[in-house]
Amino acid sequence: MNCKELLAQYNIASPLWDEMLNQHGIRTQYQQVVKALEQFSVQDLEQKDLLASELFMNQGITFTVYTDNAGIERIFPFDIIPRIIAANEWDHIENGIQQRLKALNLFLKDIYSDQQIIKDKIIPAELIASCPHYTREVFGIKVPYDIYVHISGIDLIRGQDGTFYILEDNLRTPSGVSYMLENREVTKRLFPGMLSNNKVRMVNNYPLLLHEILLSLAPQQISNPTVVLLTPGIYNSAYYEHTFLARTMGIPLVEGRDLMIDNHKVFMKTTRGLQQVHVIYRRVDDEFLDPLVFRPDSVLGVPGLIGAYRKGNVAIVNAMGNGVADDKAVYNHVPSMIKYYLNEDPILPNVPTYELSNEEARQYVFSNINNMVIKRTNQSGGYGMLMGNKANEEEIDAFKAAVEEDPRSFIAQPIIQLSTVPCFLNGKFVPRHVDLRPYALCGPKGVKIVPGGLTRVALKEGSLIVNSSQGGGSKDTWIID
Repeated sequence: MNCKELLAQYNIASPLWDEMLNQHGIRTQYQQVVKALEQFSVQDLEQKDLLASELFMNQGITFTVYTDNAGIERIFPFDIIPRIIAANEWDHIENGIQQRLKALNLFLKDIYSDQQIIKDKIIPAELIASCPHYTREVFGIKVPYDIYVHISGIDLIRGQDGTFYILEDNLRTPSGVSYMLENREVTKRLFPGMLSNNKVRMVNNYPLLLHEILLSLAPQQISNPTVVLLTPGIYNSAYYEHTFLARTMGIPLVEGRDLMIDNHKVFMKTTRGLQQVHVIYRRVDDEFLDPLVFRPDSVLGVPGLIGAYRKGNVAIVNAMGNGVADDKAVYNHVPSMIKYYLNEDPILPNVPTYELSNEEARQYVFSNINNMVIKRTNQSGGYGMLMGNKANEEEIDAFKAAVEEDPRSFIAQPIIQLSTVPCFLNGKFVPRHVDLRPYALCGPKGVKIVPGGLTRVALKEGSLIVNSSQGGGSKDTWIID
């Protein structure tokens, strides 16, 4: 059987938004790619699928699953059929993310200084006071150019009517960008010529853009500042990405033990002696960064780092304390922040969200629990979550009890049927649900977003959970003019 016949059998459940098919046939942005795919036999695509897995394995593109007994290193499953987004849709996404990050940076500056947004009663004081990631230790620290969020991965989903919604803001140490870049490299090997024929915008300048921003944040205007990437080490789930980014930017990859503080300055130990460090791109969480201020048992950080940071002798990317802005309960207030700080309406809407600390909202959610997803406000990776339509009575009761005990730690959202895209699985084209994580970089010259991002795909039929740790995979994302 050839791919033309296979594609003719591709069908979707009617209420869903499929990104390749509508009621009139193939959407414009997919037409040229579908024509190209029709030239292949099913065996050709199966060979390409196999080659993709080998390329990922040979390059060590893996992630770590801590809960699995079958060996913790896994390749990130990759689907060879690209996800395609038209340029006008991308412009809308880009404008929405730029607007959102402007407001979030202003919020972080405010919340760690004047707290005007609380005084004006736009956000309840108790919401911030009860946030476990509000970091009082960094209150009043002046950060370069008032930029707190230098690197973000803002998760987007598309609903049944084709509307893009912001699902969550990842503003601490967002991961996955190496998969976006490697997915593109693998696609170039699998389908040479197809990218240029479709005028796909490039993503491979991400490390260059990031390196420029890191250099621009050096505290003194030094002609050649030293930038390092601080990793928790080889056992971290994103260690592959840390090595990849350090290598592509040409900067040292260091662990906490490679750095020391002297006279409120940070130094790296090298074979030629100590070398001052001006910018740290850290992939270590806040609470492990400085054992003198945060967790005294941490061996991942650098004793005295906060003192050097407070004195302005080192820039830390992303800034500490950002977790307050991606708390899932604070997320509910981002549209109000956009209105308050920018006097604009949000370009990209939030998913409707119920804060379960509100009794009325809690009762509503409990009585409609089969249509709801309940999430812990400070967990990620698809953990700590109840899908009401898939849960049994026992799981629902356990979750209700946990919510009643600590309502501040939970939010609920209606279950949105994510848009679907075609995937090549087991020799067939089948629809699977996806989300999108575009990566935005904020520097002194504004917000730059690499055209594309990481499309994560729920490979299990009917599943809405796209996280790699929960059986999800990824795709190359094409923005085409």
